[in-house]
Amino acid sequence: MTGAPSLAACLHSLRAVLFDTDGVITDSAPVHAAAWKGAFDACLATVEGQRPFDPVDDYLRHVDGRARQDGAAAFLRSRGLDLPLGAPDDPPGTDTVHAVAARKEELFSASLRDRPVPTWPGTVRLLRALRDHGVPCAAVSASRHAAGLLSAAGVDTLFRAVVDGNEAHRLDLPGKPDPALFLEAARRLGVPPGDSAVVEDALAGVEAGRRGGFALVVGVDRTAGPYSAGALRRRGADVVVTDPGELLLPGDAG
Repeated sequence: MTGAPSLAACLHSLRAVLFDTDGVITDSAPVHAAAWKGAFDACLATVEGQRPFDPVDDYLRHVDGRARQDGAAAFLRSRGLDLPLGAPDDPPGTDTVHAVAARKEELFSASLRDRPVPTWPGTVRLLRALRDHGVPCAAVSASRHAAGLLSAAGVDTLFRAVVDGNEAHRLDLPGKPDPALFLEAARRLGVPPGDSAVVEDALAGVEAGRRGGFALVVGVDRTAGPYSAGALRRRGADVVVTDPGELLLPGDAG
């Protein structure tokens, strides 16, 4: 008979684990990427010679893990488009950075109404094992939808703290690669970064974990593209896995 799974050695001395949400806990990254494509392609179509937004390469390079406004600005700069910032209440459109970000939000929200976003089973297994071992966990995300997604998926009870885009806005926290979101999550768990791990799939998030002085930064490589294991390690990942469930070991036979 096989007992409950145990934690990999790299987690043994840690007192808390902080999880990114999109792409690590929930399989929502493709939905985000598709919404960005709709918003950016409308903008790119107004400029001659621009190729469409690539939902894999461009997404990973410029917007994955970043706050919505920061991601919009970073991608537009990469294409040489110097749009005015605009105002947070700009309606969805193509004239300002805020308008493009608002269009992405509009498309993403519409997608959520059409279909639920699943969770990654390996991550859920790890979360349950950490709970069973008495290790508190937090969910971190630049998205304002994170808490709702976790609740809808029925996994919100596995977290003692959630720091999402709403909290970032309320506390005026800078987005990744600044470590502020992860540091706030660690503070809420009452565990210093030097005793905590960060689990991230985004390059900006891995860099945030390194900058924050966390004891362990786990990169999650769910893509076979050019921004995979090597890129995650260069940004600061100590360990790279294809799924967080790899941080579990089979239980002892009894």
